[in-house]
Amino acid sequence: MRFRQISLFVALGVLLSSCTSRSANENKPAAQTGVKDPRLVRTSADVVKLNGSGAALPAGASADLPIPIAIERGYHINANPATFDYLIATELTVDKSEGITFGKPVYPTAETRKFQFAEQTLAVYEGNVQIKLPLQSALNATKGNRTLSVRVRVQACDEEKCFPPDTLKAEPFVDLK
Repeated sequence: MRFRQISLFVALGVLLSSCTSRSANENKPAAQTGVKDPRLVRTSADVVKLNGSGAALPAGASADLPIPIAIERGYHINANPATFDYLIATELTVDKSEGITFGKPVYPTAETRKFQFAEQTLAVYEGNVQIKLPLQSALNATKGNRTLSVRVRVQACDEEKCFPPDTLKAEPFVDLK
């Protein structure tokens, strides 16, 4: 009788452990996998950051101002253009600045990936990418530094779901020479 009780407990333990087993990465803390725990992510700003940038520009010249975006490992943002109209594309906007005109942003080349939550592949950005903002300074522009007001709207997703979108803000500088 005692042997049956022990066997039953062992069998029950094996059954429970097999029902709750996870992949190797799921058993490791997020710090060990390098991926931010999705339970800690509330909005896209939790896993996507804009980095600082700047450019020097002589009067009457043009240049591309890089707007670097860092996306944490294990997450992605929708490309521009997005694969479908209902997806929120990454989109850069900039406020006017005296003596500088802006061209249409040049978005990076997208990667195409298949995710659990979508039936078709999606165009996305992952890792470190940058949007290029074409600038043109006026011939008569006043020399000196200008701080630009740049916003980038993003929606971050992991392998299973998407998070609420955010508008990230940066203030890159342009030094007019």
